[in-house]
Amino acid sequence: MTEQHPSTEAKITFYGAGSMAEAILRGLVQSKLAAPSHITVMNRQNEQRLLELHQQYGVIPAASETQKQAALHDADIIILGMKPKDAAQAITALAPILRPTQLIISVIAGLSISTIQQLLGSDQPVIRTMPNTSSTIGLGATGISFSSSVDDSQRSLALSMFNSIGLSAIVEEPLIEAVNGISGSGPAYIYYMMEAMINAGIELGLTAEAARTLTVQTVKGAAEMVLTTGENPADLRRKVTSPNGTTQAALETLDSNGFQQGINKAIIRCAERAREMGEAIRAEAFK
Repeated sequence: MTEQHPSTEAKITFYGAGSMAEAILRGLVQSKLAAPSHITVMNRQNEQRLLELHQQYGVIPAASETQKQAALHDADIIILGMKPKDAAQAITALAPILRPTQLIISVIAGLSISTIQQLLGSDQPVIRTMPNTSSTIGLGATGISFSSSVDDSQRSLALSMFNSIGLSAIVEEPLIEAVNGISGSGPAYIYYMMEAMINAGIELGLTAEAARTLTVQTVKGAAEMVLTTGENPADLRRKVTSPNGTTQAALETLDSNGFQQGINKAIIRCAERAREMGEAIRAEAFK
């Protein structure tokens, strides 16, 4: 493995082949941080999905039980991306297959490092992450926490992986749920707002195409303004809000409809739901 591309030679197995797994593997392949021939994908039973990923990205599908066992045994990194309801059984089944040095990376919402290690029955190196689907285009935001058994090279490797598909922030594990609320589910909030903006534009007489184009550029431009200027969003908002002007009228309407409170409650509820999902997995596994 080279310093520039520390994960190029690592064998990576995705255990679960949903949208988040695809976002990550696509980022890895497109950034050339990992060769498709070093990436294996597997899931519980949807072989067609594996073939689709093979055709699109060149990664290796593991459909048969023999192929799955080999992929898990030979991997340097196993990325857990199965559905939460399948997690406990799948992780428990990993225990007899794993070597002590294999790195486990979880993208399963709510599932704690301690629960994973208890299911494995060992102090396996585990990294818990919360990426988002913008990773697909290299603009992801990922929160990341490490178990004490993760060594420096594994830390560097994981950070390289997730930085190749966007930005990563190291946080204490209890704060991963907050990351889920802010950035893990965050794109959906923005898409929802964009839907509303487009629909309002159409109601006001714009064509659907014009409303969409203007909305997309507005959201992109606002994000770039924050990045380029380094200013606080609140300060930028005040700069474009003239007293008794159109923007002030719009913001007052948002406030009267509980806009900020709604966003705050949504993010808090998202974090709570992540914790609930993790507790449910743990309760089911150790009942």
